[in-house]
Amino acid sequence: MDTFPSAHPTPTPTALPTVNRRRVATAAALASAVEWYDYFVFGIAAALVLGDLYFPAGSSTAGVLAAFATFAVGFLARPIGGIIAGQLGDKRGRKPMLVLALTLMGVATTGIGLLPTYDTIGVAAPILLVLLRVVQGVAVGAQWGGAMLLATEYAPEGKRGVYGSVVQLGVPIGVVTANTVFLIAGALTSDSAFAAWGWRLPFLVGLLVLALAWYIHRHVEETPEFRQAERQLAEKEKSERNSPLRTILREHLGTVFLAGGSFAVNTATFYILITGVLDYTTRDLGMKRDGVLTVSLCVSLTQLVLIPAAAALSDRVGRIRIYAFGAVGIALWAVPMFLLIDTGSLLWLAVGTFVAGCFLSIMYGPQAALFAELFTPEMRYTGASLGYQIAAVLGGGLAPFVMVLLLEATGTSMAVSGYIIALALIALLSIKVLAGRVRSG
Repeated sequence: MDTFPSAHPTPTPTALPTVNRRRVATAAALASAVEWYDYFVFGIAAALVLGDLYFPAGSSTAGVLAAFATFAVGFLARPIGGIIAGQLGDKRGRKPMLVLALTLMGVATTGIGLLPTYDTIGVAAPILLVLLRVVQGVAVGAQWGGAMLLATEYAPEGKRGVYGSVVQLGVPIGVVTANTVFLIAGALTSDSAFAAWGWRLPFLVGLLVLALAWYIHRHVEETPEFRQAERQLAEKEKSERNSPLRTILREHLGTVFLAGGSFAVNTATFYILITGVLDYTTRDLGMKRDGVLTVSLCVSLTQLVLIPAAAALSDRVGRIRIYAFGAVGIALWAVPMFLLIDTGSLLWLAVGTFVAGCFLSIMYGPQAALFAELFTPEMRYTGASLGYQIAAVLGGGLAPFVMVLLLEATGTSMAVSGYIIALALIALLSIKVLAGRVRSG
């Protein structure tokens, strides 16, 4: 039976020095940004070059589908990272799992940048690419919960939404930097050089993640809420302790699935915009790669303002109200957005994706605090991570692949709009039920 957590109220670390909070929030934001950067460069490369280099086939569509399928594999691995890191993070601490996630991501991303192509090592190339993408998925699945809890569990009273939003900013920062690095790589190389080696440069930046992992390991302390939960757990007899995962699966599985259902439309629409639309506009509509990447970069820049603004508003008027407004907006804008994209105009592409980005930001801003408030500290890493990663699998991982299939099967982008609307309706139903399960921030 799914019963809502009713354990002791979680304390607010009001006595912590402001400088400590800022250092932790900055470290969490940077960890999220570099992790998502590494994750997003794969999506951009999948839309541009990976199909031809690692999955040679008779048609460009088949190559793109194979590349997007590999992109989706990373999402299927994310719940594994969330489960492993959640279990250990709820028992051993948030910080060690975040450091481990960053290390795994740095190694995997650099490995992709150095990986020989199909022409060089044959079938071993796509196999290794898939394996490295799996490691990326495990890493990002482990990272989000650690970074989110470092920020929210250090937040002063009444500001959990704002502090959680600094981690959410990692997504647009990751998109901006990934698009910027690809634009620079494209500008510095010819088309043939970019296809041969220029695309590798954004992946090699992944080495910087390892430096950040070392910094967090040396200079960031464990969260006060985890330390209190750890002390309370230590008072119990060993035989009485429950696995966080076991507790979640036995008592709170419904809340986890509702959290995933509420967020799937956001992550699906986001990956449709940054990868599916990039493929669609360049391959089907004949638009220029650099122009589309620039539009994506500019839209992501606006999210740097919108996400914390939505989070701050949620601290005042409530998470659910803001979250639901964003989901309604996504549903209503799904059809107009693709009508504008189908014009093949960069201006209308920018308008369509900008408005969509506004609604995504409205949902994404309060999401970290909302998910944190669904669970008590001793199971929070596990529960919040599972909810987020279920949404990532059901929404983000499959979205670009589903988009290509829908376009091929129907010949119209309105089918993609219908897909987004269906996910938005699921989100609104999930949000309605979750409204009664949010703990006080």
